[in-house]
Amino acid sequence: MDQISVFIVDAHPLFRQGIRATLEAQPDMLVVGEAADGQTAVNEASGSSPDLMLIDVSLPVMNGLEVLRSIKHIQPRTGVVIITDQEDEEDLFRAIKLGAAAYFLKDVDPLVLIDAVRRVSQGEYLINDNVLARPLLASRVLKSFRELAVGEPGTEPLFVPLSAREVEVLDYIAKGNSNKEIARVLKISDQTVKNHITSILRKLAVNDRTQAVVYALRKGWIKMDPD
Repeated sequence: MDQISVFIVDAHPLFRQGIRATLEAQPDMLVVGEAADGQTAVNEASGSSPDLMLIDVSLPVMNGLEVLRSIKHIQPRTGVVIITDQEDEEDLFRAIKLGAAAYFLKDVDPLVLIDAVRRVSQGEYLINDNVLARPLLASRVLKSFRELAVGEPGTEPLFVPLSAREVEVLDYIAKGNSNKEIARVLKISDQTVKNHITSILRKLAVNDRTQAVVYALRKGWIKMDPD
């Protein structure tokens, strides 16, 4: 059975140990590393390429949101779950913009966290639940999506997270594969491939496959083969 590899980033050893024990009690999860500060987290996680990172907002050297930004630039396929002592709407908004998949207070129920780790590792985007509960925040996020879509000058780009499977599909598109070829290689249906492409175009606010590939190449999410 494939295990979900998780990297834990928190300044407090006792909290890290608690999270590790909770996750490793699950047969499908494996903690592959820990870090007590942001810079160490970026350096070590870059080498281990975990499926998912649990990152506290309050970290020495680099805070959790700076770690999130760096990780998403280096390895965009890694899912990130933000954890925090106290919820701050500005931090939540920045986490959304930088590509976090989920955002929890540290008093989260262990079973909820375990479920979130599984779902995020499958490419789900749970942070929507936080947004929908806050109308003003939802309005602000929507405005950022619109600014990205029309390319308004002076606006900070909004990181639009793609699932690991969507990045994989884009990678095959960049290599010139047809929908049928992608379906055959990934062992999924033609319709599922079409659904992934529709989702990609919507998330990236582009009109066709070529624009999506160009966008992803510029972001560094995929790379063209040398040949």
